[in-house]
Amino acid sequence: MKSMQGRPLLGQAAELAACLSGRNWPGDAADVIAAATGGAGLPGEAIEAPLDALLRAAAGEADLSAIGRLGLRWDLQRLLRNLGRLRAEEARDPAILDETLDAPIIITGLPRSGSSFFHRLLLSDPAAVAPRVWQTIHPYPDPHARHDRRLVRVERQLRHFARFAPALRNVHPLTANSPQECTEITAQVFQSLRFETIYDVPSYKAWLAEHGHLAAYRFHRRFLQHLQHQGQRGRWVLKCPDHVFALPALRAAYPDARLVFLHRDPLHVLPSVAQLTEILRGPFTRRLDRRGIGRMVVEDWVRGAALMVAEARAPTFPAAQVLHLRYRDVVQRPIETAERLYRHFGLRLTEAARTAMQQMIAAAPRGGYAENHYSFAAHGIDPEELRERFADYVHLFGVPAEGDGAPPSRGLRPRPAHAGS
Repeated sequence: MKSMQGRPLLGQAAELAACLSGRNWPGDAADVIAAATGGAGLPGEAIEAPLDALLRAAAGEADLSAIGRLGLRWDLQRLLRNLGRLRAEEARDPAILDETLDAPIIITGLPRSGSSFFHRLLLSDPAAVAPRVWQTIHPYPDPHARHDRRLVRVERQLRHFARFAPALRNVHPLTANSPQECTEITAQVFQSLRFETIYDVPSYKAWLAEHGHLAAYRFHRRFLQHLQHQGQRGRWVLKCPDHVFALPALRAAYPDARLVFLHRDPLHVLPSVAQLTEILRGPFTRRLDRRGIGRMVVEDWVRGAALMVAEARAPTFPAAQVLHLRYRDVVQRPIETAERLYRHFGLRLTEAARTAMQQMIAAAPRGGYAENHYSFAAHGIDPEELRERFADYVHLFGVPAEGDGAPPSRGLRPRPAHAGS
């Protein structure tokens, strides 16, 4: 497949100039696919509709900066080349799609609820595996390179991005070898809420809500099959708050998944999510609407909380495959909370895994996060309104307001359905 690097320099320069000026760029899906694949296209990949929805939203709503246009261009071309490589590898070795993925552990729930810390804790177990940042950006090595330098390349790319968003390291520390969230995988087929975190693209978000997530989750499984076929074997431990918006699709792709919901006081979640969204969007737009970000975050997670309440009352997953945990227990009693998870799912926590978890906690007692300060007012968020709108969620799952003297939980189970009525 012919890559952009193989195109004449004059053609690349012209496209870059159009990209920077905003003229005739990004174009429609067919144009972008042809540019990334040298006109070869991507037979078998149903991506034109979601890609068109994203491109229209990026052109008409996101008010992209020059960095935003260049970043989106690089991102789209990378994703399209990845798809072409996956398809080529499947043609070369059809056994890739015979890989079995048994009962992955999938962490979800409100964002900023200790999920990254808990994910890393579970991955301290030598039996556990997860997709890493460098793998989701480049799932296969360059076939022409003498050495596999993907991890080094991605580390360099993250350092470059940190120059544009220096505050990110405090609120979401990330290295090339960090475990990556699942939205980066579903982004490969342009059906991911990752895009609306980075860009202001409400019409794309509406398109995604209307068309659903099933195709994206089928691809998610296919992507993990590729990683596993390359030798990454073990108990898959995955993580993404956005899974709460796609539980039926998640169940269809992973019917035996072991699902972990993390619950936290929403008043300590949403201002932090708004701050992170502002940091991520900052380099890519010429117009940063902080109150608009606040409204989006509140509406998204009011809906997310309602979906978790609905799931508890009319489960998509069997009860034995679901565990509810509190943020407080995750951060204050991490080893005991991990033990609870292992018991619930009938797994054995070995001494080697326990020791590795203890070492991980000792090395990064705050999970690698710095002290972080945020305010409701900065993004126009009303704390009293939040308390009211999340009352059903807080009551059903017994989520304590942070700072009160609630005793430690012994496993969190949703209260009977009538209790939240």
